[in-house]
Amino acid sequence: MKKNFILNVFKKASICRHFENEVFKRVSKKEITFPVYLSAGQEYAPATIAEIALKKRIKPLIFGQHRGHSIYLSFGGNIIKLIKELKGKKDGCTYGMGGSLSIHSTKINMYGHDGFMGSNACIGTGACFSSKKPTIIFIGDAALEEDYVLASLSWVSKKELPILFVVDDNNYAVLTKKDERRDWKAKELAKALRITSFDLKDDPKKIYNNINKHLFKKPLLVNIHTNRIYWHAGAGKDQEKVFDRYLQQKKILGKNAEIIDKKIENKIKLLWQKS
Repeated sequence: MKKNFILNVFKKASICRHFENEVFKRVSKKEITFPVYLSAGQEYAPATIAEIALKKRIKPLIFGQHRGHSIYLSFGGNIIKLIKELKGKKDGCTYGMGGSLSIHSTKINMYGHDGFMGSNACIGTGACFSSKKPTIIFIGDAALEEDYVLASLSWVSKKELPILFVVDDNNYAVLTKKDERRDWKAKELAKALRITSFDLKDDPKKIYNNINKHLFKKPLLVNIHTNRIYWHAGAGKDQEKVFDRYLQQKKILGKNAEIIDKKIENKIKLLWQKS
């Protein structure tokens, strides 16, 4: 893996983080009053997978759930349109009607979520089955427990679809931990359904090394452990100290990354002011 891959992933993650920081400020000030689901702390999964797809020159169908800002931005969604969406403007990415939850962009093949937890799994599975196009479905660790998600996984295994399920595992269903909800792991479930799977931390090298050669060749499920920086919804913190992959990678990449990061931060601040 080349160093520029890691740096490109960092750039995507930086865009996502500074975007979310700006949203956090506006929710805190009550400039944004509808429910907002921030992806800060969880940006490295979509950022890395988007960079892998870009390197393979594949433009997949994308089905996100809530906490989808980073998915949209990582796969090249128009940042100005997302800002306008969160400001409720008619020229937002979903015409000011979708808000934070139902981000949609036909230009990047990302389709809006309807609000039912995990429903994007069966919708994305149907889209993949009918089109045979490479497809990525992002769900949370709680959505994996929904009956129609389990049925979707069974179907993609049977039909051997070119699909990737990404479980964004922050260990919480709002505030309820996994060990209070179930006694099985994502990888165990995938094995029972004969789906290739990996259980990984959100380290870009580990994600790349495990999924790159398998991507879109057969059904694949990757459970990626992340940390939620902010509340499930809104502006607040469950705890002050959590491991932060973005900050860790910035430190590892050094001065060059700090310069890039600062430029991105300033640019996003300016875009929010102008949009």
